[in-house]
Amino acid sequence: PRSDCVVAEQLCLSDSTCNATYRILENCALAKTRLLPLDHDSRVRCLNAELDLGNSSLLNCKCHRRMKRQEHCLRVYWTVHSSVTDGYFNLETSPYENPANEEHWKTDYNKLAALVSGKNCSQLAGDATNPCLKETHVCNLSKKCVRLRTDYASTCTRAAGSEDVCDRRKCLRGLRNFFEKVPEDFTKRILFCPCQDEFCGERRRKTIVPDCSFQSNTKPSCLWLLDLCLEDPFCKSRLADFQQNCQPADTSPDGCSLHNHAACLQAYMGMIGTPMTPNYVSNSSVEVSLWCTCESSGNQKEKCDQILGMFESNKCL
Repeated sequence: PRSDCVVAEQLCLSDSTCNATYRILENCALAKTRLLPLDHDSRVRCLNAELDLGNSSLLNCKCHRRMKRQEHCLRVYWTVHSSVTDGYFNLETSPYENPANEEHWKTDYNKLAALVSGKNCSQLAGDATNPCLKETHVCNLSKKCVRLRTDYASTCTRAAGSEDVCDRRKCLRGLRNFFEKVPEDFTKRILFCPCQDEFCGERRRKTIVPDCSFQSNTKPSCLWLLDLCLEDPFCKSRLADFQQNCQPADTSPDGCSLHNHAACLQAYMGMIGTPMTPNYVSNSSVEVSLWCTCESSGNQKEKCDQILGMFESNKCL
């Protein structure tokens, strides 16, 4: 079985040869993180170190969503795969284990839904026309769901000091906590509830409190957002996972190269709470986008359009 990267790192560090190779790769990854240019000899040394790992458990390790020490695991993964991060479309190998191989985090959602339907008919009278409201009521029946939802909602709406702005970093961390720790039975239904009118669509669009987590006064460059993401092992991992599972294919009937929409939606949710947090663009459609622009991207406009297009015009998503 494929080991997780935390275990693989411990095994490697206990072996003198593997340890020495791993230390070389750590220096390579550090230089890349700090955007330090590597000379020819250094690049060769880094590539050789990666090759020296051969078929070791370290080279083939993966991480699990929701695992303890997840960020440490992801840091190890990118240390031994630092050579694959040169270009945007080289991130298509996800550091995460295939969801089908992971332990399922299940909750008896139907039981809770039945509780809701019989709990207070007058309170839920509008649920038929506003499914997003119903999903909120279902979340309220789970202590963990309501606690973590309340946590991020209050953080994302609270003004910081005397300025009338929220603490974006804390807001994004709260969102990550919610989507990481609450079972997907709840999070998927809250985020993807089907709407027939704009009142429902407005509630769905505001699920992640976009005034804080998504929007800003001006739209930054999508290339700047990408750079910000690639500097963070967590965001880079979620982007790689998104690229792998939401890779569009024009020749495929379902628009997906992997033919797995559930994995794509899970990868999309994984982007929420990162610097590249996506969201719905209006109350009347399910179109999503990043909050960024490709204006003034010069000779990198094609690359910028590809980044934005992964969300705005992705048939798979």
